[in-house]
This record gives sequence, structure tokens and C-alpha cells, in this order.
Amino acid sequence: MKHVIHDWNDDRAGTILRSIHRAARASARVILIECILAPGNEPHFAKWIDMEMLLLPGGRERTEDEFAKLFADNGFEMTRIVPTESMICVIESVRQS
Repeated sequence: MKHVIHDWNDDRAGTILRSIHRAARASARVILIECILAPGNEPHFAKWIDMEMLLLPGGRERTEDEFAKLFADNGFEMTRIVPTESMICVIESVRQS
């Protein structure tokens, strides 16, 4: 999913992930294309998008730890984050039983 989860708060994003979990095979992977919030107070593109998500749909950008928790709370384990040459990353998770 590309730029889907960031549109939603944790509760609604969790609803999406739980629906995928129920429908997915045991070996399923979820791939997200999203920005990762960088730690600290340095300027970063994801921080601008975070403000936009808060103001418009009510969603948010997330840190690596926040993505890991969101996945874990909804039946998945985050396995890796692959940076790209752009400001977005590929975030992979696997379905847990």
C-alpha cells in the first residue's frame, strides 16, 4: 500500500491491518510505501507531511518504532525498512499467527 496508512490515526490504521490479517495467508507480507519520521529536531520532508496529515485527513507520519508497534499490535512483525533514493521507504512486515 502506498501512502495509505499515513492517512489514518492508529485506531483506523489498525482496522486496516487487522482486516488484512484476517484475509491473508499465513505466509503473507504487507508492504507499505511511506515516509519514516526522522528522530530529532532537524528539518525533514516527513515532518512537513506529518503536519499535512494532521490537518487534512487526521492521520500522521510515524517513526520506525511507531510502525513496528502498529504492526505488532495488529498481527504483523515488521521485518525491514528499505530506504529509497527518494524521501519514502519500503516497509515490510510478515503476518504472525
